[in-house]
Amino acid sequence: MSIKTNLSKIQSQLPNHVTLVAVSKTKPVEELMEAYEAGQRVFGENKIQEMANKYQQMPKDIQWHMIGNVQRNKVKYMAEFVDLIHGVDSEKLLNEINKHAKKHGRIIHCLLQLKIAQEATKFGMSSEAAHTLLESDRF
Repeated sequence: MSIKTNLSKIQSQLPNHVTLVAVSKTKPVEELMEAYEAGQRVFGENKIQEMANKYQQMPKDIQWHMIGNVQRNKVKYMAEFVDLIHGVDSEKLLNEINKHAKKHGRIIHCLLQLKIAQEATKFGMSSEAAHTLLESDRF
């Protein structure tokens, strides 16, 4: 099935208020451009360097979502163009995102990642930390 046909089929099944994020990790720019030409404008990546490389090569009306774990020292590579970061797991990371967003005169939207599992391998802020953060006027 072609990318265009597949996208059309998926879009026809989604309610109008739902946005499809095409996860483009490991896919070449040529395939992403097929999706773009079929009308897809929201792409998600889980590696910052890969997303930055694709951003440089692709049209600038694309909304880029960071869907993987973000290290604070890598935020500067995507702050110029990323629209949404799906998993902010600490206030320190949020501070770093805001710092780099301000350098570019932007606001970067973020989703907070909460740790609800008791597993040591899982990431996220506690519900108490998230509540405190959301109640504050810092962000």
